[in-house]
Amino acid sequence: MNSNEILILTGMSGAGRSTVAHALEDLGWYVVDNLPPSLLPALVSKGTGPDGKEYAVVVDVRGGRFFDELKQALEELKKNGFHYRLVFLDATDQALVQRFESTRRPHPLQGSDRIVDGIARERDKLDDLRAQCDVTIDTSNLNVHQLEKRIGEIFGGGKIQGVRINVLSFGYKYGIPVDSDLVLDCRFIPNPHWIPELRSLTGLTTQVSEKVLGNTGVEEFVRNYVALVASMIPGYMHEGKKYLTISVGCTGGKHRSVAITQEISKQLNALDIGLSAYPTHRDVGRE
Repeated sequence: MNSNEILILTGMSGAGRSTVAHALEDLGWYVVDNLPPSLLPALVSKGTGPDGKEYAVVVDVRGGRFFDELKQALEELKKNGFHYRLVFLDATDQALVQRFESTRRPHPLQGSDRIVDGIARERDKLDDLRAQCDVTIDTSNLNVHQLEKRIGEIFGGGKIQGVRINVLSFGYKYGIPVDSDLVLDCRFIPNPHWIPELRSLTGLTTQVSEKVLGNTGVEEFVRNYVALVASMIPGYMHEGKKYLTISVGCTGGKHRSVAITQEISKQLNALDIGLSAYPTHRDVGRE
């Protein structure tokens, strides 16, 4: 197979493609914005971009009918042995509406209708493509700097080396992260929220972490889960999936899920099986 790798960036309008494109440029990728998909094979056949940089291409609904040619272009890339990664940026409808309203710009598919109508049309158009993506990033609760940091964690080394795992804590009352690959429910663990001296603290503190992990069966549960994930890594690598999001949830995303996320990340990083894990906490400080 050809060793050249191309990153194809797509997703919902308003989900942060411009921010990600700029972040990729800063990380050393050669970014081509809004390229007609039919030109993808010709671009990749040139090899690397200027100064030996890897290509990252932004494709979105602004391309009109050209966007409909993406499926055919991807099939041609596969046929010719070119390796590519599909990255999909997503956000909740509420977040997208707020962003369009704040910039006072119409949605590309809105026409004479409402913003939500344009969003619905775009979701329908991108539904099949989203299912094929290697990396999905939910930007609903990320500001520009947080999104840039996430991109750096995933693509900071140019080509993705090994499997990178984002272990993400969240609160079920705020919704399950849309970019989850695996979801782990920690609500079976006694909640430190009901202990007055721990209520104001988070799972990042020693007091809460020791309380959560000290409950009967929790340490064994974490070990077994880490072993399960480890057993999946060779399969992910064989299938070419180099980025994985494990979402760990409790009620509010403040105590149990945070402590478990930290411990899972620690144990995964201690393994020597070609992976790196980093913890992030979506809902800490949200209350």
